[in-house]
Amino acid sequence: MNAEQRIIVPLDVSDVESAIALVDQLPQIGFWKVGLELFTSTGPKILEVLKSRQKRIFLDLKFHDIPNTVAGACRSAASHGVDLLTIHATSGIDALKAATEAAQEGAAQAGVKPPKLIAITLLTSISARQLAFDLKIPLELPEYALEMALLAQDAGLDGAVCSPQEVAQLRQTCGDDFLLVCPGVRPTWAEKGDQKRSLTPAQAIIAGADYLVIGRPITTATEPELAWKRISEELSTVA
Repeated sequence: MNAEQRIIVPLDVSDVESAIALVDQLPQIGFWKVGLELFTSTGPKILEVLKSRQKRIFLDLKFHDIPNTVAGACRSAASHGVDLLTIHATSGIDALKAATEAAQEGAAQAGVKPPKLIAITLLTSISARQLAFDLKIPLELPEYALEMALLAQDAGLDGAVCSPQEVAQLRQTCGDDFLLVCPGVRPTWAEKGDQKRSLTPAQAIIAGADYLVIGRPITTATEPELAWKRISEELSTVA
């Protein structure tokens, strides 16, 4: 996988017209993330648009519900031929197993390749202090993220989403075949925004990330094409 294939860019817009405009503005980007805002606005229509342009799709809806509901959602999502699909590890082992089976079923029924199902370990906007004081979880943050990843791996999931700061430990413990997707990646020249646990793209790849989710440093740049080029060049030295 070359450097550019490792970057996933979020379509953090609210309607299909804005999404199409962004995809057309950056034709060199091959992997796009569709999140809650855009999918709630457009439904599967945006997935059809991306597929028609031969783009890969990270459907980041972060399912979190009882096993039966999660299974139904994963079965439907998988039928659209998306490449990556997310579920919260805190849904529990039964829901994770049900989601894995349902994603396979949904893809088979639709005659498409099943998505890689990846678990959310802990949102990258949550700090160690918030984990302890707001969520009342007594584990240290890196240990908690690792436990969530191991739970997902035990359930048969393909990988996990984690902050770049946890990726080295997860890679060492979960092995090379476990996909690790890192949001909250920020080049040195970009603002951190609401990301509490961040690294640069090159640092994240060296630490063991498979994919990097990089949004605002590209999409809100004065010249998005130039920002994309700078990040790709930085990664080409390590990827």
